[in-house]
Amino acid sequence: MSTLQVERTYETLLFNVSDHVAEITINRPDKLNALSAQVLEDLRHLVTDLRERDDVRAVIITGAGEKAFVAGADISELSALNDSSDGRNFAQNGQAVFSLIESSPKPFIAAINGFALGGGCELALACHIRICSENAKFGQPEVNLGIIPGYGGTQRLTRVIGRTHATDLILTTRMLNAKEAEEHEIVSRVVPLADLLSTARTLAATIAEKAPLAIKAALECIFEGADESIEEGLNREADHFGQLTTSADFHEGTAAFLEKRKANFKGI
Repeated sequence: MSTLQVERTYETLLFNVSDHVAEITINRPDKLNALSAQVLEDLRHLVTDLRERDDVRAVIITGAGEKAFVAGADISELSALNDSSDGRNFAQNGQAVFSLIESSPKPFIAAINGFALGGGCELALACHIRICSENAKFGQPEVNLGIIPGYGGTQRLTRVIGRTHATDLILTTRMLNAKEAEEHEIVSRVVPLADLLSTARTLAATIAEKAPLAIKAALECIFEGADESIEEGLNREADHFGQLTTSADFHEGTAAFLEKRKANFKGI
């Protein structure tokens, strides 16, 4: 993979694109990369842009430093809330940004390099693939502050690990270590911290070589179909399968297989 080149400066994010892979680093290491309003606004703008860019096929998101992916929401901003409508808007703002990630036609890979607590755990759960370093910790500690997870934690955590375990973690606020997170299928693999980004980049590069329309369809079937009946999900799958057989990428992929060469997918 070629050297990453910085394209644009964001107040709270570092951002690079190389070989169809974008990297986002939440860059507030002095605050353990806490999700301030500015972080969410920067993420909203950047994710919206990446969803539409033809030169991006996969996205990695991580946190600056070696202590935290994202340690949660910015408590100084959170503590200023004292009106129910303001609180609802606060939650819905974060939910909207994370839904942009989850509904993206391009896979987001969370490279979790330490604490993923509260909003950080919720951000990771919104990503399509999650890998973590051996020092990672996961948890939803919101009830310690007199609130509940507000950026999707009660919903996505339950869908990922089941109602029983999600209830335990949210009500007791206990943290899971990396091994436990893998056992609960919050992450698909655990690697040494020194290998985390290289592993994420290799994973993203592998996906970026695949047919973009097929990746988009697979993501939709997996994530939209999860909330449908099996019949509805199968119908969605068959519809996408049929549509993909008319794509140039399908004909390129099958031709490349028969000709024993690497496919050159164009996303058309």
